[in-house]
Amino acid sequence: MTHEHPTPEAPHVTVRGEGRLEVDPDLARIWVTVTARGPDRAATLADLTRRNTHILDLVKAQGDAVEKLETGRFSIAPDFGRRGRQERPRGYQGTVRVTAELTDFTVLGELVTRLADVEATAVDGPWWTLRPDSPAYAEARRLAVTEAVQRARAYAEALGTTLSALLELADTGLIPPPGPMGGARMAFAAESTDTAPPLDLEPQRQTVTAEVTARFTMNPPTL
Repeated sequence: MTHEHPTPEAPHVTVRGEGRLEVDPDLARIWVTVTARGPDRAATLADLTRRNTHILDLVKAQGDAVEKLETGRFSIAPDFGRRGRQERPRGYQGTVRVTAELTDFTVLGELVTRLADVEATAVDGPWWTLRPDSPAYAEARRLAVTEAVQRARAYAEALGTTLSALLELADTGLIPPPGPMGGARMAFAAESTDTAPPLDLEPQRQTVTAEVTARFTMNPPTL
């Protein structure tokens, strides 16, 4: 006995769409770590304060090119050497970390060079990134939806019919560009007091990807 399975009145088609684009970054982030060592706590703290102030002044001198300037982790601790805490400290060590975000990349090369030229200072970065409200995210979503609709229409046309309604649209993932742990990274450390020429830093383009799943109904095809 043969069982017939007629085409439903509103057959479904489910497709996936992806939007991908490359855009220039909005921000460049750098981390500056300042270190000081000395025979006593007061002298170490004084050196650390002086160097930290110099770093902040260098960054603030860039004016509107700096969108954010923050002081992060600060520490000052005794250095007991390899014998542990059973002896008097042989000195003290202090560190402070500063994070800066810049929007004008034309000043970035000169700034990181001047920062790295400061005594006992290390510079990490730049990490290129987009603003959280960058139009690139909305554009990636739009491209993903457009591709999903085009795929669904292509399947319907292959069956000799057309789409009739959208049943569901699900955002299955917006993939932002790599963050600080995954982006480009450079490190600089001051080694001499000679003024170095500005670095030529080229912004790293950011790839933004959005994915959607869409479910449509089709007009019944004639098979």
